[in-house]
Amino acid sequence: MATAYYSQPAAANYYTAPTSQPHKQRGYRVCDQCGAVENPSATRFRLCGGCMTTQYCSQDCQKLHWGSHKPICQHTASQLSGVKQQPMSSGYPDENLAKCLRKFTSAHTTLLGWAGFQALQLKRLPANIRQNALLIELNPRNHADSHRRFSVAGTHVVPRSYIRDPLVVADIQRREERCRQSGGIGTAVIIIQCGSVSQVMPVEVDPPSKISWDTRDDWASVLHHFVESGRTDFKPISTTSRGTYYG
Repeated sequence: MATAYYSQPAAANYYTAPTSQPHKQRGYRVCDQCGAVENPSATRFRLCGGCMTTQYCSQDCQKLHWGSHKPICQHTASQLSGVKQQPMSSGYPDENLAKCLRKFTSAHTTLLGWAGFQALQLKRLPANIRQNALLIELNPRNHADSHRRFSVAGTHVVPRSYIRDPLVVADIQRREERCRQSGGIGTAVIIIQCGSVSQVMPVEVDPPSKISWDTRDDWASVLHHFVESGRTDFKPISTTSRGTYYG
């Protein structure tokens, strides 16, 4: 399948919402217990309330996975509590920076995962997934909506060694092994950071032959647009032999 390039914005819903149904493929959330892929148009997966990074398709899967998830969950929760006294800004003295960052990441999951896919050029160079990560630097801003309390300060492709927490690294490796066993190429890592607080977002990725998302070089401007406008309905363009669809 040839890669498609467009002069218009990288998502058909840049200005208006898409009318077609999103395709079910990796790049959305994957249930950490059963491996099911999220279909956002039908049911949104639940995030673990402790770490706000691991996702599940059901409460049953969450309960079944707790035994293996407990160490990294408690570790992440303890790190978050360590920055509990860091306010996001003077306009929100009661708000926790880490909590707001988790809410932001959750609200923009599809957009952030897509940006990581494009920044690492995984359709052209899938081996990049093992070496690099996308770092998204944010600045706090005053806003009543939790998903609009940050603006994008900059984006950088950094070595995976940027992440030095051994438990986080081990959790990423676990996801990679699971992804490759099921035919994927590994786990794309997106690091969302504001000051000294960061959130690591792993995204399991299908092999290039199964990836229908179009390759885009204007991903950074699209990321800025959706974050600054506060839109959480981002859908990427996918071109297949059956036509073009969004999601």
